[in-house]
Amino acid sequence: MRPVVVAVAITGSVPRKKDNPTLPVTPAEQIESTHAAYEAGASLVHIHVRNPDESPSSDPNLFAQVQEGVRKYCPDMIVQFSTGGRGRDPATRGLSLQHRPDMASLSTGSVNFPTIVYENPTALVTDLATGMKQHGVRPEIEIFDLSHLHGARRLLDEGLMDGSPHVQFVMGVKNALPAEKRLLDILLAELKRILPMATWTAAGIGRHQSEVMGWALERGADGVRTGLEDNIRLSKTQLADGNADLVRVAVELCTQHGARPATPREARGMLGLH
Repeated sequence: MRPVVVAVAITGSVPRKKDNPTLPVTPAEQIESTHAAYEAGASLVHIHVRNPDESPSSDPNLFAQVQEGVRKYCPDMIVQFSTGGRGRDPATRGLSLQHRPDMASLSTGSVNFPTIVYENPTALVTDLATGMKQHGVRPEIEIFDLSHLHGARRLLDEGLMDGSPHVQFVMGVKNALPAEKRLLDILLAELKRILPMATWTAAGIGRHQSEVMGWALERGADGVRTGLEDNIRLSKTQLADGNADLVRVAVELCTQHGARPATPREARGMLGLH
């Protein structure tokens, strides 16, 4: 069975404990939730941090605390910091890169979200990519629109990343890319044309989470993404009991498609991390 990187996005910027009480907000909660997800089969953790009032934060010390705990309790797990997210000052979104996580997310263009414009002007994208290169942090390119693939190609042409980035298609955000199989095929065709050496994964938001994981697995994706950032439910009527609950769904989907969760060490090899 082929290995697949199972990424868990543990917190995000939007959900609150009132939406799902198991959402991990403090560093201690995030470390504990990540460890449970790791035990369930996740090999990559995508991290946002929060202020005490649960609002999004860019505090590099909070990122460092979570990273320290993950590295202590989840050997070899890939640590990925977010440089995006709603409610964060663009000038502070790259501050956590100084702590040299294995990876960091990088959105290469702006997009409409339900209530705001998620702004990623070219100068900011260049600054974040430059910071990642300086600190030896591997980018995961977040694709919310077809044009964002060409934004990624620009970074390659400018020497700000290598020719085999990890790319994630985000589907199902209201006002952005709908979760439609034919659109994933269009995106994949363009990816293979302009970034043929890239690895790739896809994230489905809300009720589309499992559906998009299935499409990705059918198409030979290198990874899948799950977690409470994107979806707080197991079904319309049942909340997920923590991130590990959602990871177990992802692992079962891998099995159904003739795949298995990659070990953290395998995941590192697949994504060019050593």
